[in-house]
Amino acid sequence: MSVRVRRWVRRKVEAASTRGDSGMTAIEFVLLTPVLFFMIFATVQFALYFFADHVAQAAAQAGARKARATAHDQPGAWRGEARDVVDSYIRQLGPQLVLSPDVTMLQPEQDTVGVEIAARVPTVFPGLDLTVHAQSVGPVERFVTEGNN
Repeated sequence: MSVRVRRWVRRKVEAASTRGDSGMTAIEFVLLTPVLFFMIFATVQFALYFFADHVAQAAAQAGARKARATAHDQPGAWRGEARDVVDSYIRQLGPQLVLSPDVTMLQPEQDTVGVEIAARVPTVFPGLDLTVHAQSVGPVERFVTEGNN
């Protein structure tokens, strides 16, 4: 075979192989783009849920600290003060993350008080309904003089 024929065959083979792969990149892009977007949105959703959970837990702990400190001195007023602290924490840390919080004051035993929070989390996926729950309970702080046990 002559050199000229070999070059012609080589050019035809190269042209055929490049022409056959020309649409594959577009097809791969079309198929993989939704998967990539789903992974990005799932990461954002996880971050929203994780941060909202931490905000709710911090608010519950702050409310429980206030309840523990004031429940012995002010038997009925600790609920309102603890609720104010919880609301303040939610307003400061994540008012757009902890949606419509349901705050419950707990007193499972005589010397124990606490706070429980249930709230919705904003979602990036339509139709997804996520909620966070946080609870903090502890003993009432009571200061006793040395002679009175």
